[in-house]
Amino acid sequence: MTSRPLRVFSGMQPTGNLHLGNYLGAMLNWVKMQDTHECIYCVVDMHAITLWQEPKELTQAILDVTAAYLACGLDPKKSVIFNQSQVPEHAELQWILSCVGRMGWLNRMTQFKDKAGKDKEAASVGLFIYPVLMAADILAYRATHVPVGEDQKQHLELARDIAIKFNNDYKDAIAHKGFAAEFLVPPEPFITGPATRVMSLRDGTKKMSKSDPSDLSRLNLTDDADTIARKVRKAKTDPEPLPSERAGLKTRPEADNLVGIYAALADEPVETVLAQYGGGQFSGFKNALADLAVARLAPIGGEIARLKADPRHIMGVLADGAARARSIAAPVVREARAVVGFLVS
Repeated sequence: MTSRPLRVFSGMQPTGNLHLGNYLGAMLNWVKMQDTHECIYCVVDMHAITLWQEPKELTQAILDVTAAYLACGLDPKKSVIFNQSQVPEHAELQWILSCVGRMGWLNRMTQFKDKAGKDKEAASVGLFIYPVLMAADILAYRATHVPVGEDQKQHLELARDIAIKFNNDYKDAIAHKGFAAEFLVPPEPFITGPATRVMSLRDGTKKMSKSDPSDLSRLNLTDDADTIARKVRKAKTDPEPLPSERAGLKTRPEADNLVGIYAALADEPVETVLAQYGGGQFSGFKNALADLAVARLAPIGGEIARLKADPRHIMGVLADGAARARSIAAPVVREARAVVGFLVS
């Protein structure tokens, strides 16, 4: 069997400010993986236009999200950092994979139903087929692992199904060309971290989201210290004291969320947090959480502002990353073209 490098691929859309949920649920793990895996991190701007974007705002958002990547600790010397639209192999491989994937598979994608709402006939074709583009994003690099949240697991399973079907459909051509039988690598999900699902500060039953109309529902990575502290202190709670045992959080979503955020930011188990603050009122705990959140997040916001003031540097990082990404993806897509029978000069 051909040995494959442990290669990670992941990305975020440049729509809205990145927030605490992105940081705890994804970014912390991305930063750690740089020391253990070959990492490719993408600003998935092609995915963003499945819903209409104001062009000037999208251009700025690509730079802003890249600044957030760098401010959080992604290192362009350790990882490949680029924006998707600069690497045309993503779109080319998507078309090939669209002819391998099945309509029935896409019809089962729950995120399309959630985003399209009741009037799915008015949704863009891109919104319907973007899971195939996500598969191409991953498979073009033969990524072995993809850090994903629970809401993206279904899309990763689709990428695996497409890879397996492609390898089976074209197994004779793959063998004839002398390529490895596992030509496209079925990726494995990588779900870890202390707070993989951070909830809204205003409703502990809803995921923290940059699309929530209330800015008080989230801690943006661009928020300053005063804003962070104010949002934490205004976070919804219940009238009961904090429990001393983890079981006491089960029916208290807001308490569970805030304790989980504290544990993640402090890099401590939930049990340790409850041992320290259990039995006390929320006011004291929220003051401590506000101080901790300011200490961890305010420096990131300051670094984002510094980087955004130098857009040429950010564009240089993306251009260099795109060149490195193409050096990996182009040979894979070229081989895929040969496998399906296209003329390859």
